[in-house]
Order: sequence, then structure tokens, then C-alpha cells
Amino acid sequence: MITAVDTNILLDILIPGEPHSESSKRLLDRHLLSGKLILCEVVFAELAARFPSEQELKLFLAETGMRLVPSNEKSLHIAGMRWAGFAKKGKKDRFSCGNCGNVFEAACPKCETVLTRRQLVLGDFLIGAHALVHADCLLSRDLGVYKNYFHDLKLVSSI
Repeated sequence: MITAVDTNILLDILIPGEPHSESSKRLLDRHLLSGKLILCEVVFAELAARFPSEQELKLFLAETGMRLVPSNEKSLHIAGMRWAGFAKKGKKDRFSCGNCGNVFEAACPKCETVLTRRQLVLGDFLIGAHALVHADCLLSRDLGVYKNYFHDLKLVSSI
């Protein structure tokens, strides 16, 4: 089995004192035993911010049995199409929490400009589409976007 890993699962084990540290570690261990762990470019880039050097990041990936698998045209197309659906859906000035579903407006705390959904980046859509094409499931705790826009992706958030 091939398992894609989202950044939040990895940050749980990298950041001291994270409340989900133990459950995320068990989840990674279980999926490593049953196959391969992969990550996409977005997760790799987000992880890079946590390591002082590329060498240390590569060492971490090697020690944890994870490898970078580049996106292909199919996964990039899926990400773009599903992001387009997201950008068109609902009011442009409303957001929803990926954890509890609460709907709210967001504004800049400095200038009070209301932010729009179109200002959101493609990151989660790239991660979801990559997992859909290259893996059998995705390990993540950030289920909001994946549940709403990737119904065809198997999500695993806990043991």
C-alpha cells in the first residue's frame, strides 16, 4: 500500500509538545509497516521551512522511510479543476473551518480589507490530488478541504 502524508502529521512529530504527537507517530509507523510513505512537492517545501539544511531534511525523510514523488500532469489537472470548483462555490467572502465547519468572514487585522476565497492558495488541492493519483490513501488531520473536494480519496486521520 502507498500512503501519502500531509504536512500536519509530520509537524506533529517534529514540533515538541504537539498534542497529536503520539497518535501521528503510531499512524506513520502503522502505514510504513504496510507499504510506502510518500509526499508531494508542497509537503516537501513546507517541511523544508522546519530544517536548517536540505541535507537534514533528506536525512529525516530517509530515516522515516518517506520519499518525494513528483506530481504529474494528471494530478496537477485534478488539483486545478477542483480548486476552480472551490473558488466558484459559495460566497466569495465566506470561509469555513476545516475542523468544525464554522462559516465566517476574514479581514486583515491591520487595514480591515475583507479577504476573499480566491486569495487562498492551491496547496491543499495539490496535496489531495497528488494523493489521489499517486497513493492509496492520505494521512492528514486537516480534513475540511479533502472531505469536501476529494470524496474519492481515502482519508486516514487517526488509528
